[in-house]
Amino acid sequence: MARLAAFIVLLIPGFAAAGGIKLMRDSLFGVLFNPFPFIWLQFIIGFLLFALGLGFFAGFLLRRDRRKGRVQTKFK
Repeated sequence: MARLAAFIVLLIPGFAAAGGIKLMRDSLFGVLFNPFPFIWLQFIIGFLLFALGLGFFAGFLLRRDRRKGRVQTKFK
């Protein structure tokens, strides 16, 4: 059960990061979606979604590896 909960916790930021990549890609090709009035705003929101999703995922892995003692001394 704990593994399933951890999997679900990691899926949500993964989907956010994937959506951010899609928003950035579409803004580079000039496709504007309805809730965004400007292409540059769509790109910034996509970049924020990507950065936050990736940052959460990386922090989750770093915390897990710290508890198991698998990190280098500079990360402890």
